[in-house]
Amino acid sequence: MIKNTKSVFAKAAFVIILMIIAVGIWQFYVEWKEDSFDNEILSASAKYNVEPAIVKAVIWRESKFNPNAIGKKGEIGLMQIMPTTAREWAGAQKLGMFAFTDLFNPEKNVECGTWYLKKLLLRYQNTDNPIPYALADYNAGRGNVLKWMQWTATTNNQQFIEQIKFPSTKKYVMSIVERCNHYRAKWQPVKNQNLDKD
Repeated sequence: MIKNTKSVFAKAAFVIILMIIAVGIWQFYVEWKEDSFDNEILSASAKYNVEPAIVKAVIWRESKFNPNAIGKKGEIGLMQIMPTTAREWAGAQKLGMFAFTDLFNPEKNVECGTWYLKKLLLRYQNTDNPIPYALADYNAGRGNVLKWMQWTATTNNQQFIEQIKFPSTKKYVMSIVERCNHYRAKWQPVKNQNLDKD
């Protein structure tokens, strides 16, 4: 009986040790995957003066760092770029030989997505914090954002978040804001855009 108990304990200890090792390997993989596009993020963030943590948080939410991701509506790559956005970016950057499939290239995808984020952040610069507005626009479009910008929500980001009528968009905005704060531990913002501002 004592031998059987020792054997059961030894097997249980072995299984626990294997589980701890597996969790450690998984955690290492997740961190490696999240950091694998840092150069592209930092380069595009510097080029367009957008805080890198915001860009990284959008990538985390949009594609979970999968450069080959394809969305339900045809969005492509890390930042899930739509064809219309890609054409607008390519025109603004004067890229003569641009194909939509170029967005599978992480560098081009992140540059295009960061350019678009900058455009959206500037669109809402007269608010107390343009980030939630820009994120809602990135996810649900300008028409919906304008519907939600009523009364004090026109300039107050907390009121705006409360006015978001789509639960999925509200969750999208809040999850990126939270994740952005997580990534801020790694980078100093290019421009101080405080997510907790009221």
